[in-house]
Amino acid sequence: MGKRILVTGGAGFIGSHLCKKLLEQKNQVICVDNFFTGRKENVAALMGNPHFQLVRHDVTEPFYMEADQIYNLACPASPIHYQHDPIKTTKTSVLGALHMLGLAKEHQARILQASTSEVYGDPKVHPQTEDYYGNVNPIGLRACYDEGKRAAETLFFNYYRQHQADIRVLRIFNVYGPNMCLNDGRVVSNFIVQALGNQDITVYGDGMQTRSFCFVKDLVEGMAAVMDCEGENMQGPFNIGNPAEISMLSLAEKIIEMTGASSKIVYKELPADDPVKRKPDIRKIKDAVGWEPKVGLEQGLEETIWYFKREFF
Repeated sequence: MGKRILVTGGAGFIGSHLCKKLLEQKNQVICVDNFFTGRKENVAALMGNPHFQLVRHDVTEPFYMEADQIYNLACPASPIHYQHDPIKTTKTSVLGALHMLGLAKEHQARILQASTSEVYGDPKVHPQTEDYYGNVNPIGLRACYDEGKRAAETLFFNYYRQHQADIRVLRIFNVYGPNMCLNDGRVVSNFIVQALGNQDITVYGDGMQTRSFCFVKDLVEGMAAVMDCEGENMQGPFNIGNPAEISMLSLAEKIIEMTGASSKIVYKELPADDPVKRKPDIRKIKDAVGWEPKVGLEQGLEETIWYFKREFF
């Protein structure tokens, strides 16, 4: 048998795909989730695997279990969810990191932090490189998530320097794919749900703001590659995402075309602190482990649209 691996947020969108991959690699997987945004349906197909264990737990409380590796993914990641209870969001990022780092220290486990491109805020540098410190409003509506993840990175690197913790930090850029929630609140799922329901598609601002979308299967390949790499200087942080950039208006038009929807595009006011551009420089992770995304946007959208059709329409 392989490693004993703990995945916090394991029943969530990304976590469920990661748990599946780790089981395919013949590991024993303990999935920890409080089901705020995670869903039991996401891991239902894994429940019959004798090497999979599902534990209901909130990482803001201490957790005790032996593990060889820990992937810390627990935290709501879409604005609609992380702004629902901003204090809880910050506690999840900060206390969750502290509790998992303590567990890693106790068992000498390697630990990976799922950080985010949101640590760059509304960036003044494009594309974003790992040495850019960001442009974040510390008291804005998004700060509970942005600053919570920045504080978690601080804790990870302090544990590395002070306790020689074996850490990995990944900054994840705009992921999409099957197992996203119906009410996820992120742009890909919003557009798909509106298009499949032949509703107006809501574009904020003039629609010229850009994002770079990475298909979830590509992401978990990169996460596992970074976690398993035994090379020097693997602490990170590493940007991980797909550098192919697209405007929100172009994305809306593409999804209308792919779904055959009769939806019209309507424009609403841009939310506060919403980034104008977002694109990862991924040279660092490519040099370290040879990772780069393989799934193009059209192929990934086809799989995601099919998932939403099958599950919800």
